[in-house]
Amino acid sequence: MRKARVERKTTETSISVELNLDGTGVYDVKTGVGFFDHMLEQLSRHSLIDLTVQADGDLHIDDHHTVEDVGIAIGRAMLDAFGDGTGVRRYGSCLLPMDDALTRCALDISKRPYLVWNVEFPTQKIGAFDTELVREFFTALAMNGGLTLHVETLHGVNSHHIAESCFKSVARSLREALETDPRKSDVSPSTKGTLG
Repeated sequence: MRKARVERKTTETSISVELNLDGTGVYDVKTGVGFFDHMLEQLSRHSLIDLTVQADGDLHIDDHHTVEDVGIAIGRAMLDAFGDGTGVRRYGSCLLPMDDALTRCALDISKRPYLVWNVEFPTQKIGAFDTELVREFFTALAMNGGLTLHVETLHGVNSHHIAESCFKSVARSLREALETDPRKSDVSPSTKGTLG
């Protein structure tokens, strides 16, 4: 089983992440940021990655440090659990509708992090949550998880739906990329013989 645990402690946050890449989408998420918890639950459920997140952050300032540091910790745990990537499909993509929102994701678990982000939100907040933090999370996830990640919202008028379509499209893409390729289950998914 591809599992990992990461703890991250700074003067701003204290975060513990446990995940299982070969799970069934079971989650236990408590960050103190309600909307963010909801999005992480979507990420777990639709990627089938079992995910436990406990975060204690400086929410009296704002949500930024908590969201970014959770992204860092999940990314590092994913990379640890992924190992050398032998036998995986490596690439994943998804075109995901969420009511008015339509988001496209394509990713490569390449160990060469890069983010292309073409997502606009019509509002600055979803409830009390700053919409700019959606990008902050995915930047941290990509940079620390070794993902080449492209996310683009093609249509959307509701900020909640746009954000949720981003998390779900990334989740479904991860699910595809992390699956074992039955035709090449014992070799690296690269002509180099290694990822990175």
